[in-house]
Amino acid sequence: MTVVGPLLVLVAFALALFLLSQPFWPGQEERAAEADALRRADLDAAKIAKYREIRDAALDHSTGKLSDADWRPIDTRLRSEAVAILDELDGLDHVRGTGDGVREALPDGAAVPGPAGVSDPVVARDAARADDLDGPAEAADSAAR
Repeated sequence: MTVVGPLLVLVAFALALFLLSQPFWPGQEERAAEADALRRADLDAAKIAKYREIRDAALDHSTGKLSDADWRPIDTRLRSEAVAILDELDGLDHVRGTGDGVREALPDGAAVPGPAGVSDPVVARDAARADDLDGPAEAADSAAR
């Protein structure tokens, strides 16, 4: 009976040491980076799909398939979902220390056309980011067309 108590303490200590030391094992950073990359890819795909939904709803509204009363709640919901996706993407940047913590703010009333001519601050912000990612060669090619 006197051996069981210290043995349980020793097993509990070994278990705690095992669990707490796992982040320091070789390969943990690579697995975490891979998980982040997969999550980022999922969020990028969700962002593109959400922008497509926003554009489709705007097109349906402009062609008369959706009335103003029907379109506004749909548009509001889609935009809030897009903002949530962008916030999560920004959060991934901050977790890994790659984010600059700066959000581009559009001036009040600014209407910057996004993809497919949609005037949308969320879409315009990411379209501007995508344009910034184009190198000089791609920008020159698109200007030449």
